[in-house]
Parts: sequence; structure tokens; C-alpha cells
Amino acid sequence: MQYGTTTQKNFLHKEVKLHKLHTHTKSYSDADLVLNPKEHPDVKLGDVVEVFHREDEDCGSRLLLQITKFNEGDTNYKGISIESGIAQQFNLRKYTDVVMRLVNAADVALDSIEITFKDQYMGRSEMWRLKTYLTNTCVYINKKIDFNDMLIRCQVYEMWSQGERVSCGVITEDTKIVFRSSTSMVYLFLQMSSEMWDFNIHGDLYFEKAVNGFLTELFHKWKKLGCNHEVTIVLFSRTFYAAKSLDEFPEHMRDCLQLDYKGRFYEDFYRVAIQNERNDDWCTVLAQLRKLFTSYQSTVLRYHEREGIRIPQATNSTAAQGNFLEVLNISLNTFEKHYLDRTFDRTGQLSVVITPGVGVFEVDRELTNITKQRIIDNGVGSDLVCVGEQPLHAVPLLKFHNKDTSLTSADDYSLPHWINLSFYSTNKKIAYSNFIPRIKLPPIIANATNNEEYDESEKNFLSCNQSEYLHNSLFDYDAYDEQIFQPLPAQGTCSLQRIIRAKKTSVPSLETYAYRNNDWDNLTPIKIPSLRRKMSDPDIHHGTSGMLASLTDTINLSESLASDNKARRSIVSIAPIVRPGRALINPFDPSHVTIKLTSNRRRWTHIFPKGPTGVLIQQHHYQAIPAKPALPINNNNENEYSSGFNSSDYDHTSNCSSLNKSYNSNHSEEKIDFTKKRNNSLLSTTNNGPLINSAVPPSKSFLWGATGEQEWTPAITTVNAMNTRKHLKPIVETDQKGITCTDADGGGKIIIGVDWKSLSIPACLPITTDYFPDKRSLHNDFVISDYTLLPEDVNLDYANSRAIYRKPLSTEEVFREIVSQRLAQGFQLIVLEDKVTAPQQAPCCGGLKQKTASVLGIKPPMEVTKEYLLSIGRIFHKISLNDSVITVTGYRPRHPYPPINVDYRYRFHAPQHETYEISGVNFTTEKLENFNWNYMDHYICTRGDTDYPLMENLKYWRYRMYLLPKDNPAMTKIIELGSQRCDIYTDFPIDNTKQQVDDFLRLVELHLNKLKRQMIRKTRDSPTVQSHLTRRRHSTSIISRPPPNQGLTNSPFRERVGSNRLPEKRPSFTTRPVPKIDRGRISPAADAAAIALNAELGNRDDQDDGFIADVKLRPNANLSEIFEAMKHPVTGVGFFSQTPSLPSCTFISYDALLWLKARLDNTRNPLDILEAMRKEKMICHASGDWNKPIIPGFYLYFVAQQDTTAKDYAKPLNDLSAFENEWMEVEIQGCNHLWMDEPVPINVPNFLRDVPTSQTWTEYCLNKKIYRHSHLEIEVNQKSDDRVEWGHVKYHTVNQPGFAFEIVVEWVTSSGPRVSDLINGWIRKANQCASYQLISVPADPMAEPFTEKSDPLRGPIFIPLTTNFDENNGTLFEEFSEDSRADRMLLFQEAILARFGFLPCVLQKKFSFNKDLPKEYQYVHCSGNMFVLIRCSKNNYQIESPSRQEVNVTRCVYGHTNNTNVPKKVGFLWAWNHMIPNKKWKSLVINNTHEGELFQLRMLKDFREFCSNHDERLSKFWKNCQELKRKSIKIEYNNNINNTE
Repeated sequence: MQYGTTTQKNFLHKEVKLHKLHTHTKSYSDADLVLNPKEHPDVKLGDVVEVFHREDEDCGSRLLLQITKFNEGDTNYKGISIESGIAQQFNLRKYTDVVMRLVNAADVALDSIEITFKDQYMGRSEMWRLKTYLTNTCVYINKKIDFNDMLIRCQVYEMWSQGERVSCGVITEDTKIVFRSSTSMVYLFLQMSSEMWDFNIHGDLYFEKAVNGFLTELFHKWKKLGCNHEVTIVLFSRTFYAAKSLDEFPEHMRDCLQLDYKGRFYEDFYRVAIQNERNDDWCTVLAQLRKLFTSYQSTVLRYHEREGIRIPQATNSTAAQGNFLEVLNISLNTFEKHYLDRTFDRTGQLSVVITPGVGVFEVDRELTNITKQRIIDNGVGSDLVCVGEQPLHAVPLLKFHNKDTSLTSADDYSLPHWINLSFYSTNKKIAYSNFIPRIKLPPIIANATNNEEYDESEKNFLSCNQSEYLHNSLFDYDAYDEQIFQPLPAQGTCSLQRIIRAKKTSVPSLETYAYRNNDWDNLTPIKIPSLRRKMSDPDIHHGTSGMLASLTDTINLSESLASDNKARRSIVSIAPIVRPGRALINPFDPSHVTIKLTSNRRRWTHIFPKGPTGVLIQQHHYQAIPAKPALPINNNNENEYSSGFNSSDYDHTSNCSSLNKSYNSNHSEEKIDFTKKRNNSLLSTTNNGPLINSAVPPSKSFLWGATGEQEWTPAITTVNAMNTRKHLKPIVETDQKGITCTDADGGGKIIIGVDWKSLSIPACLPITTDYFPDKRSLHNDFVISDYTLLPEDVNLDYANSRAIYRKPLSTEEVFREIVSQRLAQGFQLIVLEDKVTAPQQAPCCGGLKQKTASVLGIKPPMEVTKEYLLSIGRIFHKISLNDSVITVTGYRPRHPYPPINVDYRYRFHAPQHETYEISGVNFTTEKLENFNWNYMDHYICTRGDTDYPLMENLKYWRYRMYLLPKDNPAMTKIIELGSQRCDIYTDFPIDNTKQQVDDFLRLVELHLNKLKRQMIRKTRDSPTVQSHLTRRRHSTSIISRPPPNQGLTNSPFRERVGSNRLPEKRPSFTTRPVPKIDRGRISPAADAAAIALNAELGNRDDQDDGFIADVKLRPNANLSEIFEAMKHPVTGVGFFSQTPSLPSCTFISYDALLWLKARLDNTRNPLDILEAMRKEKMICHASGDWNKPIIPGFYLYFVAQQDTTAKDYAKPLNDLSAFENEWMEVEIQGCNHLWMDEPVPINVPNFLRDVPTSQTWTEYCLNKKIYRHSHLEIEVNQKSDDRVEWGHVKYHTVNQPGFAFEIVVEWVTSSGPRVSDLINGWIRKANQCASYQLISVPADPMAEPFTEKSDPLRGPIFIPLTTNFDENNGTLFEEFSEDSRADRMLLFQEAILARFGFLPCVLQKKFSFNKDLPKEYQYVHCSGNMFVLIRCSKNNYQIESPSRQEVNVTRCVYGHTNNTNVPKKVGFLWAWNHMIPNKKWKSLVINNTHEGELFQLRMLKDFREFCSNHDERLSKFWKNCQELKRKSIKIEYNNNINNTE
């Protein structure tokens, strides 16, 4: 590596002023360079200077720094001061004389720069803003960048300029910035194909080479670079079965079988070894992988064996026949849902497949198209690491399944550019030879022919039966290829584009053949399917002139082709029937095939630096001599945005050579010579040849390679960095030294190593690209639509109609946000060369410019202030800003790809699972053109108004949380005291309901709604005085509220926490009165400890309400007296201080209820008194809605009868919807005993009562709203002027102690770091409350099989519940009616969960037309680490008409059966919370246990033992419950006798 960018090295030798070098620390100044402006009058802020020692003048080791600050304080300061770390890094010695000279920023500009970041989420919109922030700044290697406005921290990793790595430079508008993440989601897939058990030339198993070699080295590099990836490791394979029909399989094997194109039955297996884990040292996992390897093959091949049942023979597939594409799609199903479970400590997604093969895979064409489009659209990095030897042909190579069995069928191949290929080789040596065999011999023919698996055709192939393959000699493929790759004729291309509109590609097809031969009548529908050509890759360019011309003149295609090449005419004698237009890819010489450039081809190219030859390179490719700097370009480019002028815009003269050039003459490719040496100036050019601007791509590129600009050469080899002798010159200097090749290696040889950089710090999808279709393509192949936005007019209308004023976005802000949203959804900014004004006369002949209209058919636009071009896939957007008008022009393909859906079934074994479960998933391509951008733009324009709510298809980001109680004594007993049993959560009958309610309301009031009180009395929740509360409200938290004079921008972010409304009591099955039950605790009364709890409920202290209780109202006080006492400024209920959008004298209903309870006798119901006041119009809901009843909890009401002429009077909004969108209001359920006396509930387990109460927490929600949405200001104080950020919050409308309370933050117009800062503030505030913790939870906690948004490699663990533990061998609940047994079983399971500390979660009811589907009840552990789901249905737990999904779920977790008419196993579905941070997850280690047993695993183990009646624990629990019932009946009987006496 060169230190420093070399500028003017050979300047004139003249006297240069020297400066004394000082150093300083960051504490002295945060500037890298400090100097005295009087000492340097010729420099100004923003200038770039180079600093170096005089003796280092010629070696080019120079430091570039930008002047950002002058030393204004010390005018006598002499010399210059550089930050000490920088000086040390660049070997600048303190107190020595150095040269400092002003340089031109353009001379030291960077071509590309790589920036790394760690442990944070940076969205693509933030990347764009960071790029803007860094433009025109000077950077150096390892420089730390703090973008405080966006709360982003990153570091410079690598810089490139003119094919060289440099150590400092200036970022300009043209610099490509590559963002690399050290904390990504990484999926490592190990293909356990049959080759894994083969030995390589060094005597090692390929598995050993993969694990002991590659993975060990990879993990060491992760540790060295400080990577903190979230890793999932999966072992996968495909098993073939030797069977001809499904009847040969027993019943239990048929659920997951699939049939391939050859009629072979197979199953795919996935073994998840590590799931979503982070480790400081991953080498500890290698032992676990080795252990899995020893039993993997036997387990998979013998998985279905049963005693006495014969199954077909199972064999492991080869790597080429494996489930390679399926693996990539499985990871994509998780990656494409990144917006659902957004975490804030990682960025980036990487899928790595490690195979023992050589990079060749037999694949389905349809699945290939799906995989390619999904990988490109989602911007996911996909790496393929081969531990086999590199073959003699181009790889990666996809061989399509050939379903055509005719003699003339030929194999079709594809070279995927969307897979980053690496070959790993070890450092072992062979003493007697340096030769590395690169051809793997097939199995012995004798063994192959005796194997029953080989069909007849394969036997013939192995025995070289020439009669089957005579057609190989009947056709001259070389002559055919010469014809097929000729340039297209001018008229032919135009005609095809005009007439055959259904065929988008330029490849001749069936229609082309018919058109040329006027043979439409002979193409019957029967012939079409067999003749229709399927594209191997729609981007491949194919010529048509030679072949199609011959089709019109001769019948014999082969003779016609041979006649054009006389030397080969004698070879062709018989004309086989061939498909017209087929252009085959030759894997041994792919460089003869160029592909038409598309946005897909250029999507990732901006992450690659330019090499010395001027082409984009992959740094892990090496070659002995740089290959020809061959870069095909378009000499007649019509690109409207990148060409200087368009030839077709002129009337050419008759002698102009342009008339004789076809439109596609660019196929006569010219090569550009980039072999010029790097000059003194970084941007200097040479006059010896044309120079392609870095922003303008060529019109064609090579088929092979990720960049499309590196030519593949046939003499490639896999070399070892250590065991060879002669040094091999890499394409560019890298950190890998000593790459060598053998003496036999020739020039132009490409060696593919391992792309360690991509595997260690994967690159994020670039925010820029450089492809935009030309005018003709836009006209022929795209549908154009546009619409305009007038933000000022729209905002004026909405501002006038809004009840709450918010500062609207300016037109410029809307314009930038519209671009930001497209970047966030995967679009890329198209960076093109500035358009040159076209001359009035054609340079070729002097013809005058035509006066025709635009090709696009639109009027010439007005003068554009700003314009951005963006693309994703084949979708292009042009966004223009003209004064106050924003115009959005969309280009979508005229003929979009048809939607493809692949139904895939497989078996997977996740951690803690006991077997391979059946699962299924759909692989589909997304219709990007259907995204409703018009709606999104209006959402931005109106600043998230309620008229434009966020919809699911907008793919907005969300972060889901549960508010759970913390510090459970049972947790302490298990973790710290090592309790062996975990069903002890009901052994601590402490009633802390009031404390939980007070803490919850404090969290909502102070930290979410940001309300202030008129501090006259002590607070409800704390004995501290006013100063404490004021200090808390005015803390430096991100959620502090700005002064009221800022309009309602300060009402910010009160996010609303919704909860489902829960009934105060459970409805009874009969009309007989039932005692009210406090559901604040889910623990069943069955537990003996509940008696102690009930005793405490009767002895609660009713006076501890936190109010000044100087005045006691008389027992018969009327409403007016009570109302006047409530309004008292000192002893009254207490009001909030003046707040925008709230009326004066506002209070919450919970405070009023406690205030009334403390001052009235127990015969009067406070809730009834408040309701009476509302009806008398003494008080009203704070929105001004008189019809809103009194709801206990955090509901805002105000005193309606007050002096409206008072100075501080504020009237209500009189708009309920606007009020609810602004303030979070939550109802409190199950706490009536806090403000009124209730009878003590009977101490009988619910499931054993004569009339059990129903599941009120779900039944209640059927008639009420479970969730509510409110506006959320992400950045309260609006510190950044760059972006106005907001979001929304979805929350439960009801909170009930003992239930999980859900909060979901939703956003699209906010930056990840700011949302993270906001939520972390909430988490801290929740933890400060003594009773709660805020836990992140996934959107789909259970991840059940066959569900749309579930993780394909995640699934619930089924834990069966033993139901035959009754000593009398009777059925549970047999003494009760059959109709109630299903509900009783549910209540019994719920009681078991309560013993283990699980809390119920209220969920949105799943809509289903099938009423027979079971009800689902979900629970979360109080620690937040585990989830449990119970399914309950009527009719003895059976489903009469199960849906497909339910049947499959039943197979997976309820007994693996197709027969759904038998009773299902009763049990629980258990799942882990993978959203818990890894360190927190692993911190719950039980004390004094072997190898640090985790609390979560202890819970699972003990729960399984309890449900299986281990040590008769379940039966003892049942007996205790029965005993409680008998005691209750006896007590009730005695009470009845006493009453009758």
C-alpha cells in the first residue's frame, strides 16, 4: 500500500517554507489540523493541504488534511499542530520541520472509498445523507467519522484512486462510497452432499477442509477485525429415494416427498446448528459442527426407518444435484422481511453457501429466475465458497434441467453474475509434486452399471454408447456459433421491436422464426409448447442475421450454416431438427458472449474498485499478467443522459457514413486501453486513446463475473499462497502477500481466491448505480406515467383542517424525503455524466439539427431546479423539482415478468427440537411495479396525516415490544439459589397490583405523553417532592418536551400504548351471580398460595393514594359539593399544567377515582359518581366529546364548568379523532378493588368450578378495539435541520396487571439511529420504574410452518401434555358436561403456565371463514425469553374441515399424521424470543451449574418434565386442585348451614 495520495511529486526544486510540527489530543481540539491564520494568510477554512517531511518528498508518503478550524485564541502560536494519533500513523515526528503545501482538491480526489460501521443500524437513506455530509471533505485511513446529526459512527477502511489503494484523499461528488458492516445477519450454509465424505489430494475429508480450514480461518478473521455478526449455521442436504412410484413409500414418509424433473423422489433436510447467535470467539462452535458431522449422514438416510417397515433405499445427492437455490431462497424469505423485526444493532444481510463441489449446479430454470430476481431486488449479498478444486471452465455455472428428451436437445447453462464466488485452498504441501488435479474422475463404470439407481440412459452414457449420441457429430457448433454471434441487422432489430411486442428480449424466438418465414399458419398450438424457446438469461445478447437470413433461403439449417464456412462444409451431412435461435453458452470460453447491460447487471458494480487497467475488479481474483484491458463499449450510444449528442437528432447528408451504420452497430466492439501509468495528478488523462467516464457504463459487458468488466481466460487455476514458488502479480495490491503460481502457469491466468473482505465485512447495496435505458428503449419497452405534487398547496389545506398544528414540510424537504423513501426501499441513485449541449450541426457531416418532438412524446420541460434518477430492477423513476412543483415520472416495463410461485417442502431440525419437522414455504417474486408510490408521496407530503395511514404493502419498519413485570422472586430463586424446579412462580403471593398500576401510569404520563402537573400536591406514585419530578421531566432524554411556544411540534411523540380492553369480570355461563375475580394475576386459585393472596387483598391499605387527604367529604355529599372539592387548587384532584391541545383543568380518571375513594365512604361507587358528573356536564372528555363515558385508567378529562374568560383558559379541540391521534390513553382493567370494595373470590381452580369463567381477555376483545394508533414525533427537539422525522405508535387500548402490554413503533420517515435512541430512552425509563421492563419481541413469535411471514428455519417446539395420569384411569373432567371440557382443558393448561411464570398476551383475532379452526391463546414468560401457544377447539379438540395450513401444522407439531379426524395431542407450542440481545440472553446463567446452564434451557427442561408427569408432579398438582375444591365445597356447605340457622 502507498501511504498518502501522490500529488505533484516532481515539482520545481525551490525554497519551501518549513513549519515546526506539534501534536495535540482530542481534548485540546477536535480538529485534525490546527494552525495560526496569521502565520498562514494564504489558506482558508475548507482548504486541503499536504504535510510531509522534506526528506520524504520523493517517496510519496504524504498526509492530506483539511483545515476545519483556526487557532484564534493564541495569536503567537507558531507552527502547525496535528492530532497525535494521525501524526503517529503517518510517521510524522513531533517537533520536526515539515512541509505544508496547499493542493487542489481535484488532484487528490478519490475514485472510491470504503467505510465500515459496527453495532448500529444504518438505513440506505442515512447512507445517502452521510455521503452528502462527507462530500468535499478530506479523509485518511482509519479516520473515525461522527455524523452527530444522524447519530452515526463509522470509520474509513480503504480508499482507491486510479487503480491504487491510497491512504488519504478528498471525497468528491463522483467518489463512490461503499458501506461495509461489521455487524450483519449472516447465514452460513454447509452443503452436506456426498463429496463431504470424500478425500481431497491431501488426504483430508472435504468437511475437514471446510470446517478445520475455511471456517477456522474465517472466524479468526472475524475476531481480528472485531466483527460481531448475528450468525445462523445450517447443514443441508438432499436425499434421493430409489422408487418408481409413491406407493412404494410407507404412509409416514409421504408428507414431504417431492418429485424432480427426472421422476426421482427426494427430500431436503436442514439441520440448524446455530441460530441467531453472537460470539466473541466462534472457534468454540467448530467442535459442535464436528459432532454433528459424525452422525449427520446416517441420521438423515435412516430417518424414516421403522421396525418391520420396508422403505426405499436412500442416497445422499452430489453437490451439483443438491438444493443450492432452495437454500438461497430460504434465507431470502427471512431477509426480505427485515422491516418487520427491525433491530438497531446490526446492518446488512449475507448468505454464504459452503460446498464441497466445484461451483456447478443442476437447477430448475424457473427457480433460477426467481432466485436471481429476489437476490438482486433485495440487495442481499450471496457468496459461494467452494472447497473443491477450481475446474477448467468458468464458474459458478448453473446447468438447467433438460426436460426435453429428444435427440437434438442440448444442455443449457447460465453464468450467474449475482453470486460472488470464492475457492478455498489449504496451505498443505505434497513433497513430490506441485501438481493439483482439477478434473474429478467419475465412479468406476462397473460399479455404476451395477447400481440400481442408474437408469438405462445413464448406463449407456457411462459405457459410451455412440448410437445414442450420434447427433453430436451431425452439427458444426463452431460454425453455428460464428453465425449466432454476428451483429444484428439494423432493419431486423427495428422490425422485431415493432412487431413482436410480446417478446421483450432481443433473442430470436418462435415468433421470430415464424415472422421471417411467413409460417404463422403452420404453428399450431400443439407445436408451440415444444418449440418455444426458454431464455437461459434474458440479459444475454444474441445475434440473428446469419441464421435468420439463411432460414428464408434454405430448408437445411445445418447446410446453410456450413456453407458460410467452406472449411467445415464436409462435416455437415444430415440436418437435425434444432430450435431456431438457440444461442448456447460455452462454459469453456464465455468471453465470446457479451450481454446487454441492464440495471440488474450494474446493481452491485459500484462496490468494486477500479484496477490499474481501468476496469472494475474483484480483489480476490489474481492473474499472472494483466489480461487484455478489454472493455466493450458502445460507439454509437444513444443514451439521452450520458451521450454528448444523438446521431438520430440530425438530418445527415447523403455522403455521411452514419447512414450506413445500423442502430446496433455498437456490437462491433472496440477495446479501450487503460494501460497508462498513473500520472502525478489523480485525474489526469492521456491523449493516446478515449477515456470512459466512471459514471458512464459500456452498453455491453462480459457474461462472466460480478463486475462484467473482467475477461475470463481459460487457463485458470486454484493456487496456494504458501506452497508455490513463483510470485504471481495480483490485479492490485492487497493485504494478501506472496500469492504465487507454478512454473507451468501461463500469462493471462486468473486465480480465484477467497473474498475474505466480503465474508468478514460484507458490503451494503450501493446507493448509486450508472445505468439508465436509452430513449429508444424507454419508448419501446416501458410504460411511462407521471404525477405532480404541490406540497405547499397540500400542506395549506391540511394545516387549515387539522385540529393540531404541526409545521409542514417545505417543498425542498418533501423532495428530499421522496428520494429518501425510494432509496430506503432498495432504489439506487443513477449517477450519469453531465449532459453536453448538442451542437447545431452533426459533427460527422454538418447536417442540421431536426425540429422534431421528443421521442417520449412529452413537451420539453421547464427549467429544472433539481432532478434525480433512480432505479430498482426494471423500474425507473425520475423526480424533478421545478420551483414549488415536484414531478414524479415512472417508467415500468411494458411487458413485466409473469409472477412465479414455487411451493417448496422440506424437513428441518432446529436447536432444542427432537426431530426433523415438516415445513413448507413459498418462493415468489415481488411485483415491484405495484408499489403505490403515489400514496407514499402523499403520506410524506401531508406529514403522516390520518387521511394516509400506513398500510402493510408500504413495507414500513416496525419495532414491537412487550411491557412486562420484572424482578419476580421466582427468577431470583432459580438463577441465584439454583432451584431445580421452575413451577414456583405462584409460590409468592404478593399483591403488587397498585404498585404496577402506579408505575405504568407514571411511565405513560411522564415519559410517553410528556405531561407536567401543577405541582401543588405530592405525586401519586412517589413520596418525593416537586424537585424530583421536575428533574425527571426535564432530563436530557430524547423524549423531553420542547417549550410550548414551538407550536405542536412539541407535542411530539407521545406514542400511544394500546392494550385490549378487558372486562372487569368474566361472564358467567349461567345467570347465577358469580363472585368477581381479579385477573390481575393469571395464577390459578388452585394453588394453595392463592389463599394467602386473598387474605392480603382483604387487608389492603385504602388510604395510600398519594393525595393530600385533609378534607373528608360527608357521607351524603351531593354532586355539586364533590365537584367543588375536586376543583380545589390544593386539596383537589390535581390538574396538568398548560399544554397545547389539552384544555385547562385536565386530569386523569384514575386519579379522580382514587381521590373519591379516599374521601367518600365505601357505600358509594366512585366510578358512578364521575359518570353522573359527566352526564350533568360538570366534566367532559378532554377532546370535548360529551358522549365519551368515564373510563378508568389514563383517560384525560377536564372540568367543563370553569371560567372561560380566565387568562389561562384553554378550550378543548372538539375533535375526538385528532385528540386520539395525539395523546395516548389506556384503560385499566381488573383493578376495581383499588377504588371500591369487592368480595373475595372463591378459592377454587377455575377449571374445576361448576361454572368456569370464560377467557375474558380474548372474549372481551371481540367487541372492542384491541389496538389504537397515534402520531409519534421521533425527534422531539428537532436538533437536526436536515430532516423532519416522525412515526406512529400502535398500542393496546387496555392494560391489566398480569397481562403483557404491547407497544409497536412504526416509521418510514425516520432514521434508524434516531428511532433507536428514542426506544432505548423508553427502555431506560421503564427499567427505572420498579415494576416493569420493556422487551423487544418478534412480529411472528411462534414462526409456525406454512405461515406467510415466518422464518423458514425457525419453528415451535411441541411439548405434549400427559392427560392419562388419573389414578382411576378416567378422562379428565369426566364429571362435567362434554361441552365445557375443551374450555376446562384450556384453563387447566393456563394454570400450568401460570406456575411457570407465563403471562397471557392479547392478540388480534385471525380472520378466517372456517369457524372450525381452533382458537389460539398466546403467552409470554415474565422474563420475555419464551413464548407459548395453546390451540383449543371444540368437539374434543378435533377439526372437522381443516385448512391446508392447519393440516400441515398438525402434521408438524401434533403427531405427524394425515388423519385429522383423530384426537390431537394436547400440549403446548414453545418458541424462543430471538429478538432478545444475545448478551442479555446469555447473561441468565444459573449459579453453580456445570458449564453455566442457561435459565431458558432449564425452564424448557423442567416444563417438559412437568408436562410428562415426571416424578408424578402433574398428578400431584391435579390432586391439590381437587383438594382445594373439596375444601371450598365444605366451607360453602357450612356457611349455608349457619345462614339457615
